[in-house]
Amino acid sequence: QVHVVESGGGLVQAGGSLRLSCTASGDTSSSYAMGWFRQAPGKEREFVAALSWIGGSTQYTDSVKGRFTISSNNAKTTLYLEMNTLKPEDTAVYYCAVSTWVVPNVQVPGHYNYWGRGTQVTVSS
Repeated sequence: QVHVVESGGGLVQAGGSLRLSCTASGDTSSSYAMGWFRQAPGKEREFVAALSWIGGSTQYTDSVKGRFTISSNNAKTTLYLEMNTLKPEDTAVYYCAVSTWVVPNVQVPGHYNYWGRGTQVTVSS
């Protein structure tokens, strides 16, 4: 059982920055990847970024490449999302997730086993 908690969301003007954090507690020994997803009201959940411990590889959705950076601590229990040059279309609830799949497709929500409750990010014009 893994407990996932996000933090760092808030209100920011377009062009500003935020840093989200995600802490995984409990039995994290079988964690092989962690990722960020987001969901705006009335829209489907969207993949944002992920970090796999296999080779330390990262993946980003095209709309955030060059603006967002994903990273983790050495213990692989804390995940960060540095968000720069924020746009109004980035407004959403951001969710952190943990995968225990040995080789997950990190863009697929069904390949994650544990989810946080989300943190709101609002970008104003």
